[in-house]
Order: sequence, then C-alpha cells, then structure tokens
Amino acid sequence: MKKYLFFSLLIVGLTLGSLFAVATNNAHGGGDKIPGQYIVVFKDNVDADAVSADLATKHHFNSLHTYNRALKGFAAAIPDGEIERIKKDPRVAFVSEDRVVSIAEKLHPSTVVQLAQVIPTGISRTNAPANANKGDGTVVAVIDTGIELSHPDLAVNILNSGKSCIRKTSANDDNGHGTHVAGTIAAADNAIGVVGVASKAKLIPVKVLDRNGFGTWSSVICGIDWVTANAATYNIKVANMSLGGSGSSDSNCGNTNSDAFHKAICRSRDAGVTYVVAAGNSSAPASTFVPAAYDDAVITVSALADSDGQPGGLGSPTSYGADDTFATFSNFGKAVALGAPGVSILSTWIGKSYATLSGTSMASPHVAGSAALYIHSHPGVTWSQVRDALKSLGEVLNSGHTDPSGLHPEPVVQAGSL
Repeated sequence: MKKYLFFSLLIVGLTLGSLFAVATNNAHGGGDKIPGQYIVVFKDNVDADAVSADLATKHHFNSLHTYNRALKGFAAAIPDGEIERIKKDPRVAFVSEDRVVSIAEKLHPSTVVQLAQVIPTGISRTNAPANANKGDGTVVAVIDTGIELSHPDLAVNILNSGKSCIRKTSANDDNGHGTHVAGTIAAADNAIGVVGVASKAKLIPVKVLDRNGFGTWSSVICGIDWVTANAATYNIKVANMSLGGSGSSDSNCGNTNSDAFHKAICRSRDAGVTYVVAAGNSSAPASTFVPAAYDDAVITVSALADSDGQPGGLGSPTSYGADDTFATFSNFGKAVALGAPGVSILSTWIGKSYATLSGTSMASPHVAGSAALYIHSHPGVTWSQVRDALKSLGEVLNSGHTDPSGLHPEPVVQAGSL
C-alpha cells in the first residue's frame, strides 16, 4: 500500500447534527409536513407552464418550481382556501403536501487532507478494484447537496456544472455530503486521495439540499425533473439519492395515495434512469421512509459495518456493530434490496479534502457505482434488471457477513465481476 500523509481537522457540526436529529424524529411523527406548501400535479394532457401561470394569477401565489418531464405541475405556498379550489380544477390530477427531506448521514465528518491515494475500506469490501470495468463514460447524477466542482479527485469525472434547485446557489457543494457521495461513486484513479467504485464514470451534480443538508419534496422533484429532461442528452443512466424523510409507498407510483415524489421517480425510471437510494438511519422499517419505500421504482440500500475492507468478520468491532454485520442504525425490511459498506467510509469532501462519515448515505453510492459498472457492461438493461443482477451477484448471508439482528436477509453488493 502506498504511504500517505494526512492531518486531522476539527469540524464543528452542532447545527447540522441538531437539525438532522429533528428530521429523524419527525420522520416518525408526521411533523415534517410544510404548512401551506403544496405540490400540484396536473393531468398528462396539460401544458404545465401555461396552466401554472393561469392558476397563479387566479389564486394569488408565486410558484417555487414548475415541472414538465417527471411530472406536469408546480410547487407553491398556497392559502388553505385557495388550495381547496385548485383541487377541484379539472386540469388537476391530485395535490401532495410538501415535506422536508434531509441527508441520510449518521456521524459528523472527520476530515483529512490526503496526499497519496489509498483504497477506502468500503471500496475494497465491494471488490471493485478487482474489476477491469471502471464504468468508462457511464453518467451518474448525484441528487444531493451538489459536488465540489474543483475537487482534484473528482473534476476529471464531472461532466458539467449540473443543476441547482436551491435558490440563489449553483450546484457547487456548500455542505460536503454530495461531494462525499460522489467520491464513493467515481473518485478518479489518479494517485491522490481515494478511488471510487466506478473510477471512470462521469458525474453530474444536482443540488436539491441546502448548505445544512435539508430540502423538500418539491426541491427534490425539481432535481428529478431536470434529470428526466436531460437523461437522453447527457446519457444519464444512474441517479443516487442519499436522502429522505417520512412516508410510505402505495406500490402504484403514487397514483393511489397522491404522492408526487413517488410519481416523479417512476416517470424518471421509465425514461431509463436507475435510481439508487439510502434505506435511512432510524433502525426502523424502510417502508416508513421515502424514497426508500418505493421498491417498485428504486434500489434501496442498507448499511454494513465493515472495519477492515475484507469479508469474514475478522476486523475490529465498529461503533455500530461487529465487523461484517449490518449497522445498528440501518433501516431494514422488505423494501431493502442490497447492503453495502456504510460505517466509517472515507471519501472526498469540500475544501479539496477528504472525510470519514457513516450512514446509509454512504452505503447507497457503493451500489450506484456498481450499477454504473453493470450498465456499462450490459447496455440497454432496465432498472429492475440492474437490481436483480446486483442481488444475484451479491454476497449472500453467512458467506462473508452475518446478521445477528435477524433483520437483514439482503445480499451485500459485490462489484468485482460486474
């Protein structure tokens, strides 16, 4: 292994940590609804821009976002009396209450400045270095806090400056979370820092969360809408969403329970984009956390605790369980398709540095990178074919990892043969 030099930097994370705790608690109490803010979904034959403008004039509001591809509709703060009238408009299919979403991260970052390349334990644990396929040119959208566009370990793989759905900001990362996710997916194999699962894949930043790691369903749908509109132009094949909030699935793309978030992902899925998402960090069923619950449209990923980058459970215990067991914070259940390393994951960070974080946020990009590898070697596959292939080629229970909790039958992703 190459020698490397680093020095630790202290991150003051009280504000982010406190906000994240509030979001996690609200995820079980319904307190994440945004009073008076709605997502209005039109029927498919509607001109979204024209009808949004017409309704804004009639009902006295200003749109936050207008959607044309993943959905036809808009998001806005609307008085209660007016929203009841809008629901009765014959051009409206349904209305969703807007909700808070946040990053699916567990720990405050511990940052380092890395001068020579190492292979993070998470990358080793997926066996990605053994694969000659590096996902060359396959495009992954990182729907998150943005990506640091000038990071020396990412810049070569960033396709363009992407999209920001947070007002008065660019897609350049002002939090760090999206940059960390991006590095696990596709940090370059360039002799510095770290290397990603798919080190030659391309990245596009789609900023839907603010500098504190928070956004809304409406801001995330804005990002999904942009990805859907640009999937063919930029050849976007994979999207990672290491974020979420409370909710559930109707297993009908949101058409039964009036869920605009679910509907948008389904439409984007049908445009050829494979969505990989974090299961959540509440030690609870993933069916209570969206988008993780949308198993008819996404690949949901739980977090494995791994300390040595190797199978077999021979490494040191972690803060969230023994080596090669599922992290105690990880959500679980039928909605979860795969597990991946998610404890003490080293990756890229803002300030041209690197950081170690834990959470299902960190597990999801291991699978997104693996999906990019599989799509590169199997052009034209559907999202469900990607999911099923990754599951069939994954490490099954008791063949490298164990599950003392009895909650995690899902295989752990393996990228070595994709």
